[in-house]
Amino acid sequence: MKTVLVSAVALIDTDGRVLLAQRPEGKSMAGLWEFPGGKVEPGETPEAALIRELQEELGINTWRSCLAPLTFASHSYENFHLLMPLFACRKWEGIPAPREGQTLAWAQKDELIRYDMPPADIPIVPILRDWL
Repeated sequence: MKTVLVSAVALIDTDGRVLLAQRPEGKSMAGLWEFPGGKVEPGETPEAALIRELQEELGINTWRSCLAPLTFASHSYENFHLLMPLFACRKWEGIPAPREGQTLAWAQKDELIRYDMPPADIPIVPILRDWL
């Protein structure tokens, strides 16, 4: 089974809310909410991939020094195994805006469980809530 490396981030605003993105129609798992991020390309570090993805998907800039490793997900789907480091980030430039058809939502830590998420993301929620 192929392993897919995806890097994700918990963007945390000054009110302690976490940014979630809803997968748009036409993508696998459309309608589910996830932490922003994306696939790590060959030759990229997870941090570099995340910085690139945040620019592409949300139009914001951050730096490696602002990405704190928090936890990771390891989950087998039908056709691949997902390995996803999750970073926490409290500092970035710009205002997150949907650039790829996704819907965005800021959620308080106790609201995170109300969002339908992909199976790999679900075990991350209690870890994130305890950390916040």
